[in-house]
Amino acid sequence: MKTTKLLLGSVLTAVIIIQSALTQAQGVRMYNTVKTKLMAGEQVVGGTVETADPDIYCTMANAGFDFIWIEMQHSPLSFSEVARMIWACRDAPAIPFIRVPDDSEGAIQKATDIGALGIIVPMVDTPGKMENAVRYAKYPPAGRRSQGGGQYGRLWGRDYRQTWNDNVMIMAMIETLEGTEASASIAAVDGVDGIFVASGDLGSFSGKHQGDPEYEALVTQIKQETEAAGKFVGGPSAWMSSRDGYNFFQAPSTSSLIRIGARLTLEQADPCRFLPSGATPVEGENPCP
Repeated sequence: MKTTKLLLGSVLTAVIIIQSALTQAQGVRMYNTVKTKLMAGEQVVGGTVETADPDIYCTMANAGFDFIWIEMQHSPLSFSEVARMIWACRDAPAIPFIRVPDDSEGAIQKATDIGALGIIVPMVDTPGKMENAVRYAKYPPAGRRSQGGGQYGRLWGRDYRQTWNDNVMIMAMIETLEGTEASASIAAVDGVDGIFVASGDLGSFSGKHQGDPEYEALVTQIKQETEAAGKFVGGPSAWMSSRDGYNFFQAPSTSSLIRIGARLTLEQADPCRFLPSGATPVEGENPCP
């Protein structure tokens, strides 16, 4: 098993090096910093935004994340609202990615037109869904994206049309047993950059929890099939330090981060605030009243 993992890792590294060399040889301008970091072997993490407030988006985009996971599958966000958010922080270091509601041509066309450099497709059970996503996201001859209007050119430069196919990043989310079974063929789709292991939904659909042998077998299958195809593997940010081989991560949402930040602030002000009477915040100190 260890030899197999080392071999898969070597294959993935070789593919990334070849892709990077080809891009440089072609002289393509790269402005998707998430993609260049991944190609260089780095890990990337994105903060999740599900609110239409441009101030919150800008705060997240300047907080140190590599990209912003704009949530349009499980939120009421409109494309007009997201366009304003992206434009409001067009100079922020975090790259805008959108988890689109579905793999339809309309959804992907709008997401790319408003300036997203990453497309995350949810609920992928078949390779056909990702073939659609690639076809709708890329310009000819690789796809059938039309040259409509949008703010993409003002965001990413006059050579956007010529550089887009190399800069766009397309990720598939595998969340179900059907998707796990088809993970090899999904990862093999030309133009798909990686597979995101949807840890929570995988548990929901399988009825198993992390640590359960059956759950872990599903995760391992997706990861190994993705690595064998030379693609990037994604997962929740909680896996950054606990699982090897993952390089694309989703951090908690803005509401979760606000809740976490508020709790930490209150604990720092009053270490006993969330502890029962008699507990000791720090060993050797007086117990809580």
